[in-house]
Parts: sequence; C-alpha cells; structure tokens
Amino acid sequence: MFTLAIIAVTVLVSWRAFNDQRLLGRLILWPPAVTRNRQYDRLLGYGFIHADWTHLLFNMITLWSFGMQVERVFSEWISPVGYLLFYLSAIVVSILPTYMKHQRDPNYRSLGASGGVAAVLFAAILFDPWSKLIIFPIPLPIPAFLFAILYVGYSIWMDRRGGGNVNHSAHLWGAAYGVLFTLLLRPGVAGHFTRSLLG
Repeated sequence: MFTLAIIAVTVLVSWRAFNDQRLLGRLILWPPAVTRNRQYDRLLGYGFIHADWTHLLFNMITLWSFGMQVERVFSEWISPVGYLLFYLSAIVVSILPTYMKHQRDPNYRSLGASGGVAAVLFAAILFDPWSKLIIFPIPLPIPAFLFAILYVGYSIWMDRRGGGNVNHSAHLWGAAYGVLFTLLLRPGVAGHFTRSLLG
C-alpha cells in the first residue's frame, strides 16, 4: 500500500512541477536556500520532483518492481509506517553529502527520487541476490548481485569524474543506506545473502 501511495504522490507532484516552475523551484534541492533560509524541507521535497517523464518513469518502475517486496518484509519487521519512514529517510540521507559539498554553491541544483529508490533496490538485492534484472539496453536479464557490483562501480567512477546532470553520489549513498538499514534491523540477512549467493 505505501509503495503505491509513494508512487502516486511522486507522479502527481512531479507532473504538477513539470508545468509549474514556481513549485519546481520551491521543492528542488538548492543548497544555499537550505543553508541561508533554513528551508530544510528541500532535503525531502527534491525526491518528489523529476527532470522529465523518462526520469520519473524509470525511478517509479524500479520502485514498483522492488518496493512491494521490501515493503512486505519491512512491514513484518517494523510495521508499514516503518517502511515509509525508511524510504523518506533514505531520500534525506542520500542527499546529505551532496548538500554538504555544495551548500554554498548558488549554481547547484538536484532533484529526483533516485537515492530513495536505490535504498529500496539494494535492500531487495540482500533478500534475493539471484533475482533477475532487465537493464536497458542490455537484452538479457542479469543477476541482481552482478547489477549491484556494476552499479556501484559505475557510480563511483562517474562521481569522481564529475560533470553531467546525474547525482551519482546520491545513488551511492542511497544504496549504502539501504544495505546498512537492513543489516541493522536484521544482521542475519548478511548470512542469508551469503548463503543465497553461494548456494
């Protein structure tokens, strides 16, 4: 239920922001506004707006594909509200390093749910490392654990390289948060992951 609610709210807010520059400007992560004007809500609001329909659909399809499974497990562990708080906190935590780096940079902007989605995706990978992912434009599905390795490696490389319009740092921190949050809740998941991977 909460995964579908998150998707519905994100699609609605993103769609509104596509046609309302004022709303987009108020929600987007603009670090100086957080630092100078104490608009701390931007650390969460940026995760509910997107650059375009492609950006939005990619994030929401990924969230729908893996969020349902993670929501079921987390709902048993910490309640459905706990799952919701996990997702929302992932959006905030994943952007904090970016905010700290650019807090005095008036030219920097960031938006999109990728940090929260990465947290959900990597939690799901811990549950089932051999699940198959279809990644465009690769024609064949690949195991989730292999995708995780490629994803982290690519994100580190691109983050160090710099440039472009994608916040790879948020992807990395979101993924790390998803793994750490899950392992703190249930340390035994590490053993399950290892046994599944080797079994």
